[in-house]
Amino acid sequence: MLNKILPSIATTKGSDWEEKIKEINKLGLKEIALLPTFLGKKERRKLYRLLEESSVASIPLVHIRNDIDANELDYLIERYKTQVFNTHMQIEFPFNKEWSKYSKKIMIENVFHPFDEDELKRRGGICLDISHLENDRLLHKEIFEHNIKILEKYPIVCNHISAVNEEITHIDEKGGLRYDRHQLWDISELDYLKNYPKNYFSSIIAIELENNIEDQLRAKDYILNLLSNK
Repeated sequence: MLNKILPSIATTKGSDWEEKIKEINKLGLKEIALLPTFLGKKERRKLYRLLEESSVASIPLVHIRNDIDANELDYLIERYKTQVFNTHMQIEFPFNKEWSKYSKKIMIENVFHPFDEDELKRRGGICLDISHLENDRLLHKEIFEHNIKILEKYPIVCNHISAVNEEITHIDEKGGLRYDRHQLWDISELDYLKNYPKNYFSSIIAIELENNIEDQLRAKDYILNLLSNK
């Protein structure tokens, strides 16, 4: 299985997504991942307009939340050949009923809670965020062990990869301690990936970092090298 590792436009607070589009144009990139989950509808309309004027022709993976309607999914599939979407579990992002026709294109990501099997059965599989998995290994053993068992039963269709530090770096919006974060300070913060088997890495991998696109492309090369040695 070939691993397609994609630089991404993240929209978390520390990410300048408009500047990333400029950088994508400068580099002439044709394919990216898109994570517009921190943007409201008005900002997303601006994002889509700028993307239409950009070099981007393909967006295989898009991270969605419940205020994104079915028309946006239609648009992304038709315009950018989007293959899969990912979202959080319903306890975190309630499932939008408009998405029902695309249920099997929507993958469930591990974020704050253990995987819910009933929910996974209704979707297309798992979006495994390996950095979140590593954070659970370090801090939440029960969640980690539960999720590892689930990974044996359901397909890993796509991934997110972020940085993991050797020390706790921040507290998340739920009040939880985090080793993982969306800012890469040193390339060695990707070395935790060595601890996970090759079958945890899917054919569509999004680099979920606030870093600029050039940093992400360096991270891509580093990850490809790690995977080639597995």
